[in-house]
Amino acid sequence: MPPVYYLAYGSNLHPIRLQERVLSARVVGVVDLPGHTLAFHKRSDDLSGKCLLYSDQGASSKAYGVLYEFDPTQKPQLDAAEGSGKGYFEQQVSVPFGGCDYTAYIYMASSTHMDPTLAPYHWYKNLVVAGARFHALPPDYVANIELIGSTEDPDLRRRQTNEQLLHRMGWV
Repeated sequence: MPPVYYLAYGSNLHPIRLQERVLSARVVGVVDLPGHTLAFHKRSDDLSGKCLLYSDQGASSKAYGVLYEFDPTQKPQLDAAEGSGKGYFEQQVSVPFGGCDYTAYIYMASSTHMDPTLAPYHWYKNLVVAGARFHALPPDYVANIELIGSTEDPDLRRRQTNEQLLHRMGWV
């Protein structure tokens, strides 16, 4: 059975995070996403801001993603972890990488779940930064993510669980 391809752009950038969700995930490579902008405007069930991509943002805009492949039997696990149907919907996109075109799944935010007034939790923003650093995304891109305002997660257990994950990623 051929692998499934997935384009991560937010908290799943780091392979440790994604492999906790989809054990067979393997990095294919980093891809440019011209005309896209990363934001933390997707309203989560926990009322914080999660990542989304705005498309059609013009030639000067660029975001980055990481193309992953994994065992197709594990796709339902990723759908559940990503909240597919609960504010995110999956879309298939053509992703050029290494002279080949890959058809990959990407999770996009539903317009009903976009709120530019939201802030991410500190741990969530740090997951995105950790993944961006791991893949050596351009320093100015990483710096712009770091500048995003964030807030403390009031759920101590969720915060500690994610801080432990960040620690396993080498986050200090």
